[in-house]
Amino acid sequence: MPHPLPQFDLPRQANEKCGVVAIWGEQSPARHAFLAHFALQHRGQESAGLCTTDGRTIERAVGMGLVSQAITPSDIERLDAHATQRAQTNSIRKPGGAIGHNRYSTTGPSAAANAQPLVGHYRGGPVALAHNGNLVNAVQLRKSLEARGHAFATTSDTEVMLALMAAASQERETDALAEALQQVTGAFCVVLLHQDRVEAARDPHGWRPLAIGKMPSGNYVVASETVALDVLGAEFVREVEPGEIVTISDDGIASRRFADVAPRRAHCVFEHVYFASPASKIFGQTVQTVREQLGAKMAEEAPVEADLVMPMPDSGRSAATGYARQSGLPYREGIIPNRYVGRTFIKPTDEERAAAVRVKLNIVGDVVRGKRVVIVDDSIVRGTTTKIKMDQVRAAGAKEVHLRISCPPIRYPCYFGVDFADPKELIATGRGVEHIRAQLGVDSLHFLSIDGLLAVAACDEVTGEHFCTACYSGEYRIPVDPELRKNAMAAKC
Repeated sequence: MPHPLPQFDLPRQANEKCGVVAIWGEQSPARHAFLAHFALQHRGQESAGLCTTDGRTIERAVGMGLVSQAITPSDIERLDAHATQRAQTNSIRKPGGAIGHNRYSTTGPSAAANAQPLVGHYRGGPVALAHNGNLVNAVQLRKSLEARGHAFATTSDTEVMLALMAAASQERETDALAEALQQVTGAFCVVLLHQDRVEAARDPHGWRPLAIGKMPSGNYVVASETVALDVLGAEFVREVEPGEIVTISDDGIASRRFADVAPRRAHCVFEHVYFASPASKIFGQTVQTVREQLGAKMAEEAPVEADLVMPMPDSGRSAATGYARQSGLPYREGIIPNRYVGRTFIKPTDEERAAAVRVKLNIVGDVVRGKRVVIVDDSIVRGTTTKIKMDQVRAAGAKEVHLRISCPPIRYPCYFGVDFADPKELIATGRGVEHIRAQLGVDSLHFLSIDGLLAVAACDEVTGEHFCTACYSGEYRIPVDPELRKNAMAAKC
């Protein structure tokens, strides 16, 4: 008998920690950062925040929920008025800058106290910091800082970086940011707002994307994905390099290094599979193109006699397009999402969970009835919702259901910014493909191979050696504590 599926409240999809934006010198910098975060909403829906500077102080607005819920029009007016004060002085003509953040927690619970950007002080003055990623040595660093007398106000690993900057600059003039980043280990893209500049930095392994763009005005902007640059009309310049700090000020853009590029980079391949917007270009490739090619590679690896191909909305749509094109099967939309059902609808009992999924996803009976259907999705994490979805398709009259997943089985936890914290929550841990197939109740199941994935997610400059596949292979690029878990981190820091 197959092992029973783990049961968890729905929807428990893969989640990733955050999107960040930094902009300098633009009129209405808070409004620009606000718009950019609409394009990054897929990277986090728990909280959002913005900060601006008038050249002396930092003003902050944060809130829980989506960007439009967390930041009000009056917040934007207040923040932009604050930034404009800098341009009204006799010696400075440009307004100040802004940074922004939207969050899905991987370290520290979802709470208003953990909403970013966080604001602190160091020898250089006030500073605001926003972070995308996860620090695997945050607990140890926090304990060390507490022993030296530093008090923490949040449970987020982001505050550790602010504390390290304060500690580094306490007794001497130093490059506080570089010194702080040299002490942290893990995945991080950070943006900082100072009185006279914004800065952006990326970890030496390059786990997460971080793009630089040039505005029509000539000013510069940094964002987690190029789709945010597109919204602002900015031209993509390049990515922030691993181990690099980029400074944007009235003098333009400058660069310095806090570390060498790691010998083997660790670009998160799950960004291409699931997280990033299809409209973005990350790690040198357009996400939509990669996902279509992943679908085509699946059709090569696991062809099947069927009548049609349809995606699991919305994440499977790109791969389903590639599968249909490669296989020659017609592409149909047979699963329709209800976009007006949010996470607050989800209930705790099995019956209510199933009802929630039925409301969120409606099957078009005329499309699937009596048909051999290939359903394409990007991933299976915990499997609970997938089982309910497959049952829905079967109940609508599908003759055969063949499930194709455009990445390998997720068997191992991620410690670098993805909410794959506990192996017990992963359907593929300890289970073979046949067990998973039987548990999901489908006629056939195929996960794309790691070789197939890396054959697609590569270009002339970036080879498969530069992608992290630890959630599939268990091979981590840096040592991690196997006891590290989201809840454990929250309890300790």
